[in-house]
Amino acid sequence: MINAYKNEDIDVIFPILSNQRYNSYLKDMATILGIEKRLTTPTARKKFASTVLFYNDVTLEIVSELLGHRSISTTEESYRKIIWKKVSEEIKRLRKNKS
Repeated sequence: MINAYKNEDIDVIFPILSNQRYNSYLKDMATILGIEKRLTTPTARKKFASTVLFYNDVTLEIVSELLGHRSISTTEESYRKIIWKKVSEEIKRLRKNKS
């Protein structure tokens, strides 16, 4: 599959999609899967960060890099609620382990 998509002229394997095209694909997938929520690129990024990265203990620095944020403070602002929820869970875990 990789060989079918590989382009020798540029240093990427899969085609680079515009946000408009990507959003169109997300909309089609939502329809097929019966998802009623409006799916967009930002929604997909936020869900990826919150469910896959933060809950698998990926560090904030790596999350920031993967999401393409210019600084960690951007990541902190964008995901403040999720980060505080994670902090709360860690404190509960520490208290439980202490007793």
